[in-house]
Amino acid sequence: MAVLKKDISAFERMRADLEEKHANEWVVFHDGVLAGVFTAFEDAATMAIETFDDGPYLIRQVGAEQVSLPGGMIFTPAHYLG
Repeated sequence: MAVLKKDISAFERMRADLEEKHANEWVVFHDGVLAGVFTAFEDAATMAIETFDDGPYLIRQVGAEQVSLPGGMIFTPAHYLG
């Protein structure tokens, strides 16, 4: 989790504003900077993978309870599954 420290800190600093303007949307943070806001997780994950490759990056749903996934988990967009 230490590798995402800048991203988590940036999310926490912006939390109130994000909850006001982007409730239930998905946000992507990279290197402590908000990289994008999306209505669907798949769109957020696709952008993160295409832009930042293997990361690290943080994807969170604004207003949702935090969920931690294993570091080795790889996201594959549905359109790649054929």
